[in-house]
Amino acid sequence: GIAGCATIILATIGTLVGLVGAWYENWVRTAVLLTISTFIAFPFLVLALIMVAIIGRGFWPITLTLGLIAWPVVARVIYAEGRGILRREYVLAAKLFGVSKWSILFVHVLPGIRPTILVMAAFLFAVMLIIESALSFLGLGAPLNAPSWGNMLSDSRQYLIQAPWMMFVPAGAIVSSVISLNLISDGVAEISRMRARAVEV
Repeated sequence: GIAGCATIILATIGTLVGLVGAWYENWVRTAVLLTISTFIAFPFLVLALIMVAIIGRGFWPITLTLGLIAWPVVARVIYAEGRGILRREYVLAAKLFGVSKWSILFVHVLPGIRPTILVMAAFLFAVMLIIESALSFLGLGAPLNAPSWGNMLSDSRQYLIQAPWMMFVPAGAIVSSVISLNLISDGVAEISRMRARAVEV
């Protein structure tokens, strides 16, 4: 739940910021790029530890923390994709006909970057799952009584010799989920490439 909600937050913020940076060609674009570069310079886990220490634990604090530290990755990719789509003929024609910028962004540009958003969402869902499990394992994530895989791993350490399956089950669930999400990401990317080739043909 935490990883899923965090993915929705980071995808929404990253998409909006990336589109704004792609549209404007003045100080707004410079500010967006500097902000993105500043956030990307710091590792996710370090930023998460700092924000959790400031905000505190719980479902929504952890969710907001993960969503707010990872959106620059999405914004950077959406910015590059948006710049390419904004140069296409149908977008230029829409500008000449006086279509508003928000209509162009959400009607013409957003459908073109939707496959990229889906691929990145699946990939970052796996990353958020790993980070949330790591925070819970360190005692900084979900509350101690919450059914988190990180909490389960942390609790099972003291029973590693007597009952090793207590650690293998949550660890296997994390690994299986991450592998599945990466396969989904690869599948979405392949479908997008096939559709693009079909359109070109």
